[in-house]
Amino acid sequence: MAETRIALVTGANRGIGLEIVRQLSRNGLLAVLASRDVEKGRAAAAKLASEGLEPPVVALDVTNAESVRAAIEEVMNLFGRIDVLVNNAGILKEGQSPEESKVLDVAPSLVVETYEANTVGPLRMIQAVVPVMLKGGYGRVVNVSSGAGQLSDMQAGYPAYRMSKAALNALTRVTAAELGPSPIKVNAMCPGWVRTDMGGPNATRTVEQGAETAVWLSMLPDAGPTGGFFRDKAPIAW
Repeated sequence: MAETRIALVTGANRGIGLEIVRQLSRNGLLAVLASRDVEKGRAAAAKLASEGLEPPVVALDVTNAESVRAAIEEVMNLFGRIDVLVNNAGILKEGQSPEESKVLDVAPSLVVETYEANTVGPLRMIQAVVPVMLKGGYGRVVNVSSGAGQLSDMQAGYPAYRMSKAALNALTRVTAAELGPSPIKVNAMCPGWVRTDMGGPNATRTVEQGAETAVWLSMLPDAGPTGGFFRDKAPIAW
């Protein structure tokens, strides 16, 4: 009987991240719920318990190198490997409309803060987890990006967020290229405009829809793609 795959999902105490944990768990993976606030993570896990799901919870702040190190060590001590990494943790701290956040107005300090969470955080996770995957001979890395970071359809507003996600897409391509034909697949995905705390109540998609492509990429077969950008399980332009 095949071993249960171990998945680590960052920023998973709510929204899309929590739904990814739910769907991966329902698909037979052991999905570790990583949350910057471990108490919020445990509260989120308790909600899943009513569905018969019991995801382990770890404290993880992707902007803190020591927190990343400690979280990976904890998961490895518990399970001995990490097969899937979903880089979901991210922030959007700009105004609620493009008119409230423009290149000429955005504080460089906010740009740096956004990059630290949305781009450097995933880099830290990749550097910590991919060596583990290489030793295990299997890996799936999913970077939760955004259409806001598409260079092919770049719009005005939210410059910090847009630039951080464009950089995350670049990180996806570079990592996939460096890993080449290894058994590690690295892809980015756009969940669309999802009704979460970040997306707001007027968003057009459910969290179930937003999480679906990340879950699909987490479970790609050996012949699946790498170095791609996807929405609704289909390739989209960078």
